[in-house]
Amino acid sequence: MTRAMTVGEALRTATQRLRASGSRSPRLDAELLLAAVLGVERADLLRAPERWLDEEVVARFERVVRRREAREPVAYIRGRRAFRTLDLEVTPDVLIPRPETETVVEVALELLAAPGAGEWHEPLVLDVGTGSGCIALALAAENPYVHVVASDVSPAALAVARRNAARHGLEARVELVAADVFDGVPPGPYDLIVSNPPYVPDDEYARLEPNVREYEPEIALRGGRDGLDVVQRLVDGAPPLLRPGGALVLEVGQGQAEVVAALLAADGRYGPAMVRADLAGVARVVAARRASGTAADLPGEEPWP
Repeated sequence: MTRAMTVGEALRTATQRLRASGSRSPRLDAELLLAAVLGVERADLLRAPERWLDEEVVARFERVVRRREAREPVAYIRGRRAFRTLDLEVTPDVLIPRPETETVVEVALELLAAPGAGEWHEPLVLDVGTGSGCIALALAAENPYVHVVASDVSPAALAVARRNAARHGLEARVELVAADVFDGVPPGPYDLIVSNPPYVPDDEYARLEPNVREYEPEIALRGGRDGLDVVQRLVDGAPPLLRPGGALVLEVGQGQAEVVAALLAADGRYGPAMVRADLAGVARVVAARRASGTAADLPGEEPWP
């Protein structure tokens, strides 16, 4: 694309090229990229298919289409990703927030609103491996009383999360700390510990699609031989940091939920685990409360929380 053309023509051309390059959503990709080039919302773009694009705009659109043809994720090209109510900055230093992770936020908010949680006047949550800050910031945005300690081992990821916190005016309730899982986090006690840890097994990592494996941070994806290296550290280390009755909430990979629930049961310091499916029907979140040592304080089978 080198000449002036209309929005509709540019979208048709880009869609054809992106489909040929293997994109699963070529039309949507084209629309998002052109909207970003023009600095408008996608809806505004679609209302003006006859708008004329000059050669300079077409040249910029050509550059981003070529990046997408090389399988670079749209979120990194745009530098933005929507997550629940938030519009977040994303860079290659952080995992791109996904709809599956919104289920972690959903479960955490339910736990904070559960019977008995009203006594937590200002609940304290720890988000381990915060990345862009998506989980921590969503919790703070949607519960005006919660305070979150958000940790990450990557200074570059923390910088992205810090900018996102400032962008949404949440710096006062989201504290960002450098830590490796629990090594370096404040001692709590926490009402919830949440995490979307790296959980892709080594053999599966090698088979990930190029747009994931070649662009997103390996440290945020790869979870060791069985994918559970960091999950095991979270299960082992969470109870001393949780108040009695506080909960550990973990995102897990497809096929891992039963294994993680078994790890929690075998630990002996947790009550019964809850498993929650994402919108695709995949068992995606496993959560369990820290037991207080008395049966009366353990959650019942139904309902959970």
